[in-house]
Amino acid sequence: MGVMRRVLRFTFGVLGLWGALGALPAAQGQGTTTASQVAADSLPAGLQLLMEQAKTQQEQYHDSEALAKYEQVLAKAPAAYNALWQAAILSVRIGARYTDETRKSAYFSAARLYANRALVVRADGAEGHYAEALALANQATLLGARGRLLAYREMKSHVFKAVARRPDWAEAWQMLGRWHYRVDHYNLLERVFSRLLLGGMPSGAGTRKAIDALVRAHELSPKRIEFCYDLARVHLNQGQRSRAIAVLQEAMELTPVTAEELEISRRCRRLLEQLNRQLHRQLQRHIRHKA
Repeated sequence: MGVMRRVLRFTFGVLGLWGALGALPAAQGQGTTTASQVAADSLPAGLQLLMEQAKTQQEQYHDSEALAKYEQVLAKAPAAYNALWQAAILSVRIGARYTDETRKSAYFSAARLYANRALVVRADGAEGHYAEALALANQATLLGARGRLLAYREMKSHVFKAVARRPDWAEAWQMLGRWHYRVDHYNLLERVFSRLLLGGMPSGAGTRKAIDALVRAHELSPKRIEFCYDLARVHLNQGQRSRAIAVLQEAMELTPVTAEELEISRRCRRLLEQLNRQLHRQLQRHIRHKA
């Protein structure tokens, strides 16, 4: 019950923040944003210190503590763009760890609110668009068919804008790759539902594009094991077994840090062992055939 009360307080706090930001105009701007161009918010020294503390805790994987710091900043400066999109991403990350759907939903809904307000503050911000796409993707896991398909339709513009404005951001490329692959692999019912009730499927999705995006994510951040796992699975699903093995072997050279990375590392190992056993059986059959 204590955890649930905290989640409810957290959600209502974000709803209050939404109201406080209601009259803010959308920021104007054009052009490509790079990592070095994500301008710091103009904040008083005390709030800048909180932002630095939040960043340090985030880098140390203390997500709940970092989120609490960003919340403190937003309580005093509700238009702090960097605090808003970081709070959105942390809310998704924390919510994803729960098995209870009520708790997941509370965090994912809060993430949507943070991301939406980030886009009100800076409409051209790659980070806000990425946070919105990330929140939508995670909310989709809790929705029925119609809500899930609508979420993937809505994701499209956000994930494309994130990549266009931060082409150096590996996470944005990963999100784009996942979107391409998921939409291109709608099942028959999803395709029919989209055409009959949603005005058609999202355009432009493709498996080749998914692979290209995931390869780019891996190139930009080769030490991220989740990028290896995503890329290996797509290669394998496309029958590109040797490429999948090569990426999985790279993954085995990486040292997991978080519990999530450790689980992905185990999945990579199991998948690699499975593929190696298949190759061994094929080799044995080939040898017997030649004999």
